[in-house]
Amino acid sequence: MFLTVEELKTHLYGESIQAISGDDGTVLTAAIDGAVQEARGYLAAFDRDAVFGARNGERNALLLIFVKDIAVWHYINLCSAGTELRLRQDRYERAVAWLKAVQKGEVTPDLPAAIDDDGKNPNAIIIYGSNPKREQHF
Repeated sequence: MFLTVEELKTHLYGESIQAISGDDGTVLTAAIDGAVQEARGYLAAFDRDAVFGARNGERNALLLIFVKDIAVWHYINLCSAGTELRLRQDRYERAVAWLKAVQKGEVTPDLPAAIDDDGKNPNAIIIYGSNPKREQHF
């Protein structure tokens, strides 16, 4: 698992987790699973199995923070017990904005690229454009 329930305590107090779910840990696990799937959807140009299969210190720290933000947002939507919803919404929107920037190629995180059987990245970002139009005056 890319992210554990215990690791979410950096983003959400244990008392808030308990107040929202009671003794049902499946709700928080479902929020984590949903957050990982949401993040995976934006990272098609990377080896998603390697990225989300990484453990402990092998994980990309910034991606881990953003997946936590997404998971907490999905989780606290169940209840506003002692949480600042506006802050959490802002952090969720920031996480999604970062993932979209990665998807567009505006941000290049330190993640392993996806490689097909030919040794090429099938989802590589192609940059295209042209030179400015020239006009000849005689």
